[in-house]
Amino acid sequence: MIIFVANIPFKSRSRELRELFEEHGTVEKAYIIFDKVKRYSKGYGFVEMPNENEAKEAIEKLNGFSLKGKNLVVTEATSTKKSAENQEEEDKDFA
Repeated sequence: MIIFVANIPFKSRSRELRELFEEHGTVEKAYIIFDKVKRYSKGYGFVEMPNENEAKEAIEKLNGFSLKGKNLVVTEATSTKKSAENQEEEDKDFA
């Protein structure tokens, strides 16, 4: 299941997002979207979890979770423009 995460603090990195979700199950990928030109976090990202039950539990427990003073918005993703592999490759330069 692909999970959409919004309101991520701008100084957070993909590694932190992965570690947060790993507390609730197996994470295949976790990445934060960055502006390619300005190299700033856009404040949202995606997490891929293979087990649907673990993913639903993570959504339930982490929606509204306070990370560095900001409350995360966590929902099931409805669609993505890029594949996770492509975005992850681009984000390696920024993480």
